[in-house]
Amino acid sequence: MDTTREMTGDSCNKDERKHKVLLPFGAPNLAQAYPPSCPQEKPQSGGEERRRKDDALGDPLSIREVADLIGCSVWTVRQRYLRAGIPFVRLRPYGKLIFYKNQIIHWLLDEQQKGGSIP
Repeated sequence: MDTTREMTGDSCNKDERKHKVLLPFGAPNLAQAYPPSCPQEKPQSGGEERRRKDDALGDPLSIREVADLIGCSVWTVRQRYLRAGIPFVRLRPYGKLIFYKNQIIHWLLDEQQKGGSIP
């Protein structure tokens, strides 16, 4: 099998021919081979502590999901409950609002115990 091809180049002398050597490549082996003694999952330190923190926050929610959870509109969440102090995280100055389910539930219960209604 001939692995050289003639290719023309844009050099000053148009009669020059450049020869390139192409390397033969076989089919790639995409499977990973692990020796039997190699563990399949890497143990993580602090996994139990991380799980407790995740449980404390609850699942992340969008503003639409918070409105559905409370039983109101997205507009009401933005105009009323953000000003009232509902807990949220904003990653950028004008970025998406992120709420956490357990924090929302705790906030609702605290607000109900304070005065019986949410502003």
